[in-house]
Amino acid sequence: MRDQAESLRMKMLKSQGSLARSVAIVSGKGGVGKSNFSTNFAYALSMKGKKVIIIDMDIGMGNIHILLGVSPSYSLKDYLMGTRSLDEVMNEVPEGLAFISGGSGLDSVMEWSEAMFDRLLEAFEYLQKEYDVILFDMGAGATQRSIELLLSVDEIIVISTTEPTSITDAYSMMKFICLKDPEKSLHIVSNRVGKDEDGTETTARLQFAMRKFLSVETKVLGYLPEDPMVHKAVVAQKPFLLLYPNAPISRRMKAIADAFIDPHSIVDSQKGEGFLRKLRKMFTKGSG
Repeated sequence: MRDQAESLRMKMLKSQGSLARSVAIVSGKGGVGKSNFSTNFAYALSMKGKKVIIIDMDIGMGNIHILLGVSPSYSLKDYLMGTRSLDEVMNEVPEGLAFISGGSGLDSVMEWSEAMFDRLLEAFEYLQKEYDVILFDMGAGATQRSIELLLSVDEIIVISTTEPTSITDAYSMMKFICLKDPEKSLHIVSNRVGKDEDGTETTARLQFAMRKFLSVETKVLGYLPEDPMVHKAVVAQKPFLLLYPNAPISRRMKAIADAFIDPHSIVDSQKGEGFLRKLRKMFTKGSG
């Protein structure tokens, strides 16, 4: 009955307008600039007229708020625990972006109760109506709940650097996802690229490996160069796209956003509609 009711709600929401694209941003290992990518990518999409919210899923260890120069009073954990409402944990920055902090300095390990998971689904249902894109900045490592979320979202962006270990870890991450769901829409971005040819080679290697060994097609969104403006922006606690809009890395980020919203992009026309249904099914299976 619960699944039927949810399916009916999704059909009603769909009739009122399109649901948000749910996108998880992941990396095979930490330290590749994933969160920095998430914040600047969100702004690049916003500049294209998209209404975007970032949800920091690294609960207790999140740093999205630090990169944005904001000190939120409450985090996603407060909402999940039922001590704060969704409005109280949502934050808006002047440039038109919204985010929910994962919090920092808190216990990163949480025992998810069914009540907490229901609150998460309730929040996602609301956000799907209010935004064009929901970006989930995933924490390093894999937990049962993070895997369930990855397998439920519409699309996944995998961030890798040009280092061999990073490429191997990125491939392992994509392989794991595809073995669970061969139809998952995967995008590849190479970060901290020294030479242009290194960036194109890294993404091409990953794309070729996925096609050859798993018969899975992926989309290359592009690559981001190593740029001293990134460090300066981090110190200033502002996205480099805002501080240095004409820097090489900012131009590349805008191109990545263009590739992502390309109408010919390989995205399921039913995006968003099955997100909550998949997530609930995953949780039920994991709890059983």
